[in-house]
Amino acid sequence: MTPTKLAVIGDGKMGRAVRELAPDAGFDVVAFLGEHEVTRTGPTDVQLAGAEVAIEFTVPSAAAANVSACARAGVAVVCGTTGWDAELAAVSAAVAAGDGALLWSPNFSLGVQIFARIVECASAEFARTPGVFDAHIIDTHHAAKKDAPSGTARLLAGRARDGLGADVPVTSVRTGHVPGTHEIIFDGAFEQIRLTHTARDRRVFAAGALAAARWIVGRKGVFTMDDLLGGSK
Repeated sequence: MTPTKLAVIGDGKMGRAVRELAPDAGFDVVAFLGEHEVTRTGPTDVQLAGAEVAIEFTVPSAAAANVSACARAGVAVVCGTTGWDAELAAVSAAVAAGDGALLWSPNFSLGVQIFARIVECASAEFARTPGVFDAHIIDTHHAAKKDAPSGTARLLAGRARDGLGADVPVTSVRTGHVPGTHEIIFDGAFEQIRLTHTARDRRVFAAGALAAARWIVGRKGVFTMDDLLGGSK
């Protein structure tokens, strides 16, 4: 089978992990673009080098321009950059209006997506006993993580809110080299329940992004990992 032509936008740790895993996942990396190659308006058609799909892991200040440039070039894009929520709705609308394709997610771990559903179900159960348990989310990442709370923590907080009917506080810890650990605590007077997802290697996010890239080729619209996994959120 002919490999799918892939552009990787972002040459940081995540971009390098995507490039490493791409050949075994059935992709031919035709472009690998770092911050010094890409301008403020995003990659050019020439830089995208005929890619069928792009995977974008950069920084919040660059994500909107990169996604928009891919859409203008007719290249489907998978975006894993977090921290640009204020621009996401407008960019998503432009992608949809231009008949493009975007799949974005704060976390491409398939386990995290399932964990988010578990958090919502558990929160709904605790909502049946209001006032008995307090909920709190702890969001732990490496010291270089730029946004706090992380996009994943915000995802989990939203799911917990949907289940509980109330906001859940988030504490963010930035230390060392932790790829990502997310925990929700339900604490009662005499007992406590902890639900935890731990990423052991950042390649889990790269593998998920490649699965998303494979899925989005040939599709039109704006999607999340819930669309890839199917079923309810």
